[in-house]
Amino acid sequence: MTNDHLPTSDGGEPVVYQIKVKGQLGAHWSAWFGGMTMTQTNDGATLITGPVADQAALYGLLRKVRDLGLPLLGLQHCGTRNITHDV
Repeated sequence: MTNDHLPTSDGGEPVVYQIKVKGQLGAHWSAWFGGMTMTQTNDGATLITGPVADQAALYGLLRKVRDLGLPLLGLQHCGTRNITHDV
């Protein structure tokens, strides 16, 4: 039995997600979010972007956003592309 709700590609690669939160998080928060990339936007928000292994890991990231008291502005599925060189 397969679970169609896990955020992995058919090839088993982690799926890249982008979480947008209100507030400016510096690069030092990357470690707290498992090495994800922090990008500050002009509208006072931060994009937290990176590969997510599975649904449990995604919920863990969202729990960290909640624990910091950051308003969640958006969540986007970005596919399985390698984002380490995108900025």
